[in-house]
Amino acid sequence: MKEGNKYQPLLEFLRDSNQDEVTLTFAEIEALINNTLPDSARTKRAWWSNRSKGALQASAWMEAGYRAEDIDLEQERVTFRKPPPKTQVPRVSDTGVWNSELIKALRLHIGLTQAEFAKQLGVRQQTVSEWENGVYEPTRSKSKHLELVAQTVGFTYEDMS
Repeated sequence: MKEGNKYQPLLEFLRDSNQDEVTLTFAEIEALINNTLPDSARTKRAWWSNRSKGALQASAWMEAGYRAEDIDLEQERVTFRKPPPKTQVPRVSDTGVWNSELIKALRLHIGLTQAEFAKQLGVRQQTVSEWENGVYEPTRSKSKHLELVAQTVGFTYEDMS
């Protein structure tokens, strides 16, 4: 982030917080940056996206090691969370072993909701929820798909074969 950026004070605040989770109201963010947030921050969830390439506001929290989550437009507050550390996906033979914890960690690593993740994988949101809650595990073909996604986004693997 360039020095003098409007959101630099937010980056510094989050970087100095030493918390895994920080909840701020929009008014608190405005006080930090000594400026008003744009109307789109109050009306569009997309403004808080963690995937926005080149979005100055997203650079602030992402460079500080956080992701914007739990955006409450009605109450005008947002929770910033540090993503979990990189997860080791155990391997048996040529396929990753995907349990509920690893599937959720992968989804959060990417920064997607269950619905967005389901759409990417070509399954229903309920299926992702059931995987994450341990109702059942993904099929072998979906496990291979999850493995491909994990490799693409930088999950690391631990060879158990």
